[in-house]
Amino acid sequence: MKVQSFTPPQRILMGAGPSDIHPRVLAALSRPTIGHLDPEFIRLMDEVKEMLQASFFTENALTLPISAPGSAGMEAAFANLLEPGDKVVVCVNGVFGQRMAANAVRMGCEVALVEEEWGKAVDPQKVADTLARHQDAKVLAFVHAETSTGAASDAQTLCRLAGEHGCLSLVDAVTSWCGMPVLADDWQADVVYSGTQKCLSCVSGLSPITFSERARQAILERRHPIQSWFLDMQLVMGYWQEGEQRVYHHTAPINALFALHEALVMLLEEGLEQSWARHWAMHERLRDGLESLGLELMVEPAARLPMLNVVKIPEGVDDARVRSLMLEDFGLEISAGLGPMKGKIWRIGLMGNGCRPDHVDRCLEALSASLSKARR
Repeated sequence: MKVQSFTPPQRILMGAGPSDIHPRVLAALSRPTIGHLDPEFIRLMDEVKEMLQASFFTENALTLPISAPGSAGMEAAFANLLEPGDKVVVCVNGVFGQRMAANAVRMGCEVALVEEEWGKAVDPQKVADTLARHQDAKVLAFVHAETSTGAASDAQTLCRLAGEHGCLSLVDAVTSWCGMPVLADDWQADVVYSGTQKCLSCVSGLSPITFSERARQAILERRHPIQSWFLDMQLVMGYWQEGEQRVYHHTAPINALFALHEALVMLLEEGLEQSWARHWAMHERLRDGLESLGLELMVEPAARLPMLNVVKIPEGVDDARVRSLMLEDFGLEISAGLGPMKGKIWRIGLMGNGCRPDHVDRCLEALSASLSKARR
């Protein structure tokens, strides 16, 4: 078999993730590899941890990037907090709420669902009522920004309800982190996890996560071993602790962490508040352009995500045909719907380095032209 080096085509990534990576971050990937216990790498680890704490607005000591994508962050949160037989309340208003429930079931837990219509925020009253009926629940889990529907839920209120009912709160912030406020300490959230490939515009394959002191104590007081060796925070803590003495756990993805460090430096150079404002301004620019094309957003204004815009597909329009034309003619990618939303919506991402006026305008041009061509 004869093979050659792979050269990917140049794309404009405006789907649900990954997002376009800045040249500075790509350049960081190509820096010389050093050992995962090298003193200079340990210094980088400490800086990454400090920048992650700043990005999550937390002082949590147990804050680190898991060496795997956001789905592993989800599994790490469940595996470390829950033991067989525990009860967990899971809010489901899309695909990733369903995945949360599936994680809990696989860990031998009893699951009580709070189900919401897809495209709507989780109703806090439903959560309060469910917690009142299940007073023995250990964890309340929910998605802050549901990637499958573009709907944001009120994380602060849901975390408060968890605390009032004696639960630990587990928050999926994969899509929201860096593009809108994620305030772990102000919310009193116990675990918040994300992914690096969306609003941070870093490479995929890393999952920043932060555990509150209350969550850390729950991990230390477990009766049963954590289901996953690789995601066991009691072991990983030893590698990501502060200072030079590190206990080997696994070989970290060294060059990917170079990229994460650079992406976090760029985030802090811009400022978190400025990043949030930029994402919202580009959302408004896209919204206005979509309305001028006669297209409608699915989510009500109060629950819309700025970085993930869900567009209703007009009657009689071939979903896949339009997306294919956009990719072939303009080199621009948007995402299809998932689950029951398949064929009904497009998901347009405005994330990180891709969240800028020229990309918004190019997307609108591509969508307009492709719709016209598909209708012929």
